[in-house]
Amino acid sequence: MHMTEEIVSGSNVISLLLLAQEEALSLIKDTSKSVDELRILLMGSKSDLARLTKQISRVPKEERQQVGVIVSQVKQSIEQGLAARAALQPVSEAGNTAFLDITMPGERPPHGNLHLVTQAIIEITRIFERIGFTRVRHPEVDWDWYPFESLNMPTNHPARDEWETFFLDFPGKPGKDPHKQKIVLTPHTSNGQVREMEKGELPIRMINIAKCYRRQIDVSHTPMFHQFEGLYVDRDVSIGNLKGVFDHFVKQFFGASRVTRLRPFHFQFTEPSFEVDINCGICLGTSKLADGSTCKLCKAGWLELGGAGMVHPVVLRNGGIDPDVYSGFAFGWGIERTSMMKSGTKLDDIRLLYSNDLRFLQQF
Repeated sequence: MHMTEEIVSGSNVISLLLLAQEEALSLIKDTSKSVDELRILLMGSKSDLARLTKQISRVPKEERQQVGVIVSQVKQSIEQGLAARAALQPVSEAGNTAFLDITMPGERPPHGNLHLVTQAIIEITRIFERIGFTRVRHPEVDWDWYPFESLNMPTNHPARDEWETFFLDFPGKPGKDPHKQKIVLTPHTSNGQVREMEKGELPIRMINIAKCYRRQIDVSHTPMFHQFEGLYVDRDVSIGNLKGVFDHFVKQFFGASRVTRLRPFHFQFTEPSFEVDINCGICLGTSKLADGSTCKLCKAGWLELGGAGMVHPVVLRNGGIDPDVYSGFAFGWGIERTSMMKSGTKLDDIRLLYSNDLRFLQQF
């Protein structure tokens, strides 16, 4: 439809609008044109509807409102027609010969899941909560007194060398408190031991799970890792109590098929002390893989799970607890290494946990 006559009355404009609507709805049924092509043809800047809309300014003022209402109705009618056509539009317009069935269920968008380390933290927390332990949080950026001096490691003690600690610049001048002179990124969660004792609430049954930082990176170490610290302080606590708690955890987390062993060791903050080993989850303690190659994760079939022992009397005193009345045990293990040792995980490189490779992470 093309306009050649001059429009001056509202009735003429309304008649032409209704005619344009009728023609538009007829064209919408033409399957030879796509919805996008029809939208441009019927509602674009060069369409009949656009030209008729411009004529409103030439209609007498008393009729403009009525004409405007009709314009809105015509536009709405065409939009509805285009929407209905789009719902039944052949997918052939997108390069396929099948029709789109809008009643079919859509594809579910991908959804995330908890990271393997987060899953382990939740499971470990639940295991210890069931036997009366409470999870607490202590600083990951702390005064160096808490991770070192308070744990029986003086400033120049050689035991501090192995931690390769990250020290931070102090924001200002240190005060007079000898315990608040240097700031570190905590190399272990044991800094929470004395902090927990300072609360003065006995008995203590706590686990502290947090990030730790050391200058190490290889198949079994990362510069940032998670560690959980266990501490139990009460009257008449013995190494037998530690053994019972430890056996309970291993059975619940790793399963009955895994084997552990204890090795005498030395830690400044426990006496007696020992290292806890568990047979490798990759080679199952044989140190050999199915193809005959040597397992690169373990050492002769065993993996170091962590350290443990009875809390040193000096540490108890630093926390304000009388070691002649109270005793306790402590242990600390890495979350990532603990996850790697779990049967079925089959991880031989701890760095995979932080590779951000969805193909790997989605397996868990």
